[in-house]
Order: sequence, then C-alpha cells, then structure tokens
Amino acid sequence: MHLLTEKELTLAALHQLWAEHTAIELTDSLWTKVKACRDFLEQKVAASEDSFYGINTGFGSLCDVKIGKEALSELQHNLVRSHAFGTGDLVPQELARLMLLLKIQNLAQGFSGVRPILLQRLIDSYNADLIPVIYQLGSLGASGDLAPLAHLSLPILGEGEVYFKGERMPSTQALEKLGWQPLALEMKEGLALLNGTQFSLAYGIYSYWKAEKLSLWADSIAAISIDGFGGLLSPFDERLHLIRPHNGQLQTAKNIRTLLADSPLMKAEKEVVQDPYSFRCVPQVHGASKDALEYAKKVLTTELNSVTDNPNIFPETDAILSGGNFHAQPLALTLDFMAMALSELGSISERRLYQLIGGKRGLPAFLTPNSGLHSGLMIGQYTAASIASQNKQLCTPASVDSLVSCNGQEDHVSMAANAGTKLYRLVHNLERLLAIELMAAMQSLEFRTLTSSAAIENCRQAFRQVVPAIEGDRVFAQDLAKAIDFIAEKDSPLAQLTNN
Repeated sequence: MHLLTEKELTLAALHQLWAEHTAIELTDSLWTKVKACRDFLEQKVAASEDSFYGINTGFGSLCDVKIGKEALSELQHNLVRSHAFGTGDLVPQELARLMLLLKIQNLAQGFSGVRPILLQRLIDSYNADLIPVIYQLGSLGASGDLAPLAHLSLPILGEGEVYFKGERMPSTQALEKLGWQPLALEMKEGLALLNGTQFSLAYGIYSYWKAEKLSLWADSIAAISIDGFGGLLSPFDERLHLIRPHNGQLQTAKNIRTLLADSPLMKAEKEVVQDPYSFRCVPQVHGASKDALEYAKKVLTTELNSVTDNPNIFPETDAILSGGNFHAQPLALTLDFMAMALSELGSISERRLYQLIGGKRGLPAFLTPNSGLHSGLMIGQYTAASIASQNKQLCTPASVDSLVSCNGQEDHVSMAANAGTKLYRLVHNLERLLAIELMAAMQSLEFRTLTSSAAIENCRQAFRQVVPAIEGDRVFAQDLAKAIDFIAEKDSPLAQLTNN
C-alpha cells in the first residue's frame, strides 16, 4: 500500500507505484482537507444566492444560465454524458490507468470540492484494476482534457466501458462483479472530474519515463557505434567540454568515456584524424536533448503536484475562484520541446547507421560478409530513414495552434493533447531507430579483431543470444523486433554500470 501525502510526489515514485501496480490510499490529513473543502462548498452554496461557475450555472458559454438547486445533480450528470464525445484510437490500457492515478492525485489536493465517497470510488477502482476505456481524440488541452476525462468518469455513473482484470466490458457488468452500485454525482463533481490536464499529463509522463531510459541507451549505442566504426575518443576529452559546460554535454561525454575507457579497440592506433559529426558531436547533440528532458522533468513534476480543475475552492479564505488552471499551455510547449529533443536523438542515430553501412574504415558495405550476393543491412537504413522522417513530421508543434470553441468563450486553447499523442508515437519511433543502430553497431564489431570494452562486450553477448550475427541475408524484420524488445526490456550498459 502506498500512501499519497501532502508531500511532493516525484516522477520516480509515481513510476514505481504505477509500474508495480501498488494499491494506494490517502493519509488522514488529505482526507481531512477533502472533507473540509466539500463541507465549505455545501455551506457556501446553501447560504448564498450568488452564481458560482459550473456549480449552479451552465458550462462554457452557458455560464450565465443559473441552475436551480433542485437540478444541480442532474447538471453534473448531463455534463459527463454530453462531454463523453471521444473518438479515434483507444488510449492504451496502461496509460488509462495512469490517467486514473493522476486524477486521484489531483483531487486529493483538497481544492476541488468533491465528496470523499467520490474520491474513494476512484481509489477503489484503481486498486481493483477497473480501468476506463478512453478515446484519444476529443481534447483541446484547455477547459481540461474534457472528452477523455468524461470517458474516464463514465464508469462512476455505471456507464461507458472498462477494462476489468484486462477484459473489456460494459462498466455495469464490472460493477456487478465487484458488488458496487453506480454513484450519483452531486454539485461540482462532474466539473471537477472533467476539468484537468490528466490526459495530456499521462502521455507526457509516460513518454518522459521511456525517454529517460532511451537517452541512456542512445549514449550506449553511440559508444558501440564509435568503437565499431574505428572512431576517436579525443572528441570526448573532458577538457573540451569544460570550456562549454552545458550539463547534458558534460554528462554525455563522460558517459562515452566511461563506456570506452577499457576498450582495446579504442586504444588501437588510428589513421583517421577526424570523425563525422554523427560520432564526434554526440555530446553536443545528445547533451542538448538531455537538458531538454531535464526541463521537461521539472514541468511534469510541477503539473503532477498541481490542482488543474476549475473553479477552485479555498475554505480558509472563504473563496470560490474561477480561473484557468485547466489550460495546458505549460504542458503543450513542453511536450512539443520533448518531441524535438527525442527526434534529434533518432536523427543522429540514423546518420551513424548510414556511416556504419557505407563500406568505410575496413567495414564491408552493408555490414555483410559477402556484399553483392547479400544485401545485409541495406534496407535497415531505408527503414530508419522513413522513421526519422516521420519523427520530423511529428515535431510540427501542436502548441502554436489554437481553434476557437464554445461560442468564443474558450477562444485560446493549448492543443496539449495532440502534442502528447504525437510525442507518444515519436518516443516509440525512437526506440525503433535505436534498435536498428544497435543491430548495425553490434554487427560492425564482428569485423574487428580486437574487442570493445567489458561493458559493451557483456551487452554484445546478451544481444547475440537473441539476435545472431549476420552471416547472410535473412528476414531482418524478425531480428529488428527482437532488438526493439531487447532495448525495451534490458538496462543499457550505462545503466548497468550505474546500478553496479
């Protein structure tokens, strides 16, 4: 059991409890805040004839329509049902589970005015692995991720669909299996569920987690490629980087030096004076991407621990404030930035691949022993080029777009949801690109009489257990699928050195 507290939740801690399917609960102090906020809201509305947006008024451009007290519950039900207007591909089940966890974290801050029974239902759903079926399309990234979060909320009402223990079914069927009854929403609760950035944030956090691992793999694979290509270690000398001390650049150069320090192949005499940029400038390119990810980590962590619904309720100062914390512009810009940073890791990887298969520095063309009769990794570069090109297209920023909605009331939106789904595709593309380079880098070592470093040779031995060395042409798609799984499932040589 993991207790959510008032302390900041880190991305690392979030990943651990999410990945391990750890059950969650709130501390007593958080429950006290949630209850106090609800009590204040009920007393405030009961004692006042004032209009409070979304609590006793319509929504969006209907904000001036006052709703009678007898219809406040119906108002919230209508909101959830009408906003469940999503379409397109389904949100992957594990991301939908992350969305649910993020919504719990958001409401548990105690500024949203939901009843404890509603929040407990969300917690019970998460712990029971009752995961809503959600569609990817429908959010503008402002006023909250409305359509996706409406689909997340439908099972509370006994509507929509869920995954229960991995099986997709109507929510009513799953509730029956659990012996639960649907809940009736009361004032403010539908709005609290739908306002928020949890869809965009889930895609951003998931992509960050994956990118963090792939960044280490990118450095590791680059080191293998440098050694296999017969490259120089001098561009990674610490003195060069101390006079241009960007953090990511310094770290990347150190990573390459660490991996190649004991390589007999690297220590061999070289005839070349200089390497192509894709090898020589790994610290500058990979390092800039690391710095971008570090910035993204700060933004994602802030958003994870923020309140992003509207209006927000402040019992201690007797206030109900309607603002714009649901506007996902901080995420939109950051997710676009992440996409560009990760695309560059893939772009330079494809260029190293191109150099490795070019028949240079004693390596045979396309890294096959009998070039001509066999094509070797020729088409691997084609595949990599097509993926790198698609990544560039996916880098077209979503955050610079905005379309007016809701009769002009919502006249600037962030499009963070589109930024998030693009980033999700791109980070998986990066994994594929690195897998192709890994195949080529490992194959280049087959033509060297000397070995690489101990860390790289250990990785090579493990890799060869799933992807044999190339002696002739075969269906390389099968090898690529295994290489992708290898990167996804194994720690990089750098991570292993750090862990040891």
